[in-house]
Amino acid sequence: MKIVQAARGAAALDAGAIVVFAAIGRANHSEGVLGSSGIGLATTAWPFLVGAAIGWAIAKGWKKPCAWRPTGVIVWASALVGGMFLRLASGQGVQASFVIVAALFLAAFLIGWRVISGVLAKRMGLKK
Repeated sequence: MKIVQAARGAAALDAGAIVVFAAIGRANHSEGVLGSSGIGLATTAWPFLVGAAIGWAIAKGWKKPCAWRPTGVIVWASALVGGMFLRLASGQGVQASFVIVAALFLAAFLIGWRVISGVLAKRMGLKK
């Protein structure tokens, strides 16, 4: 697989994980995934998507898109911190319990898939 394909796939997995996180959160709070306005999911997800995109730029994630460190850790931290900052700036809530849940979910999904892919690649002889 070429690095460009890997980077596109990794970015799509990251974005998908963030959208799933936002959808689960909205569904668990009886807001409905799309909300009454129809854009609830986008409203919830965009701060974290922007934060992750900033993390990709900081980490130069296109160079090692599947590496759990530094790429995964930087994308996770940026999605979390940037996402919370943008939520605050846009008038959305940021409670301590939400920060903890977001940190754990995003770590599991933004770093976790990279750890799993690394283990599988080693077992298959694709990575040393």
